[in-house]
Amino acid sequence: MQDKTPSVGVGAIIVRNGLVLLGQRIGSHGAGTWALPGGHLEFGETVEQCAAREVLEETGLQLHSFQPAPYTNDYFEAEGKHYVTLFVLAQRFEGEPQIMEPNKCLGWQWFGWSALPSPLFQPLKTLVDTGYVPDGLLLPRHSP
Repeated sequence: MQDKTPSVGVGAIIVRNGLVLLGQRIGSHGAGTWALPGGHLEFGETVEQCAAREVLEETGLQLHSFQPAPYTNDYFEAEGKHYVTLFVLAQRFEGEPQIMEPNKCLGWQWFGWSALPSPLFQPLKTLVDTGYVPDGLLLPRHSP
């Protein structure tokens, strides 16, 4: 019998020069989709501690400041998984993104929020579909 308790994930929205960092997932939940760095919240961790730990493990980047961002609630019917994902916005960090877990990520790339690749990992897609736009991201200008 499968566990009926939702899992808690943390996604880090890392912004540099108006772009956001995404990686293409492989070999696990959501394989083939583009996602923010992040992972499971561990017992006793704050959301910020989780984001810093996961980002360091996945990208080698050291995050220095955080702003709270929205959360999403996603049920993955095909996989029988349910996640509540808590997002944080990070605009201060050190380093360049590296592939630290080659069995989980094909590579890291910077994208404009209005030009995200497809398909997106479901929690990120849900966040984008709400209309949320992180502070500091470049968006196209509309002519009057």
